[in-house]
Amino acid sequence: MAQAPALPRGFELPLEPRLPRIGSIDAVALEERAATLAKRSIKKESKLQAFELAVRMMDLTTLEGADTPGKVAALCSKAVRPDPVDSSVPAVAAVCVYPNLVPTAVARLRGTSVRVASVATAFPSGQSPLEIKLAEVRQVIEWGADEVDMVIDRGAFLSGRYAKVYDEIVNVKEACGETHLKVILETGELGTYDNVRRASLLAMAAGADFIKTSSGKIPLAATLPVTLCMLEAIRDVHDETGRVVGMKPAGGIRTAKQAVQHLVVLHETLGLRWLTPDLYRFGASSLLNDVLLQIRKQKTGQYQSPDYFTLD
Repeated sequence: MAQAPALPRGFELPLEPRLPRIGSIDAVALEERAATLAKRSIKKESKLQAFELAVRMMDLTTLEGADTPGKVAALCSKAVRPDPVDSSVPAVAAVCVYPNLVPTAVARLRGTSVRVASVATAFPSGQSPLEIKLAEVRQVIEWGADEVDMVIDRGAFLSGRYAKVYDEIVNVKEACGETHLKVILETGELGTYDNVRRASLLAMAAGADFIKTSSGKIPLAATLPVTLCMLEAIRDVHDETGRVVGMKPAGGIRTAKQAVQHLVVLHETLGLRWLTPDLYRFGASSLLNDVLLQIRKQKTGQYQSPDYFTLD
């Protein structure tokens, strides 16, 4: 990386010691490293383990205007038992829904290992007053959400009002208390790797338990270079402060092959400690069925028809 510039306008002095120096991203080097890691293969005997780990790391998500309690209930059933005829396939990590459907998910998942996550803070735009955002966060926690996925105000970030973004995350984290907070950067709207790194560091300094690529509502999201950029920011914060922050790539990960590529990048950047659902998640609802097909292939030697699994 090039020599680090001064912190951007909007950062207050008390924040500066809590952040590693921001630096500039060498885009060519970042993309080359991501491409190189994507070519690495894993041993055949490790593939089943990798696929099952990917399942355990998934957040099954439904965030559509037409979502109903029935749809959420069906998704919860699939989250607990992804393959209805193979009980050895593990449950996923969480189900993520809109605030109004949190009570339904909580009721369906009570007594299971699957957590309930809810989007909040005017998802997906982030364009509401702070008081409304905080009220929404408090409400979903009152209804039983285990995790909150907030979106940053990209308008504020892109106009250089970093302190506003930072203060909002601080306030949301305070409202969350012990409830885990994932901060969605919406990287496809940030424009540059430098902005992705800056937003990642800002979110972590403000108290994020996880940083997340995308809301899943825009085309450009969890590319390998963007994910690598965020993982390196997590590594740098850990090296400098000892703080452990999780990562969630979301949007655009649709195949088991892509999931394995992301796991390779994770392992090579952050190591074994992060290879757990407590510190890494996939936000990719369309991913599960392809991984289930690959698990079936590893166990039986034959591909199952895609129609074998439900579409959610």
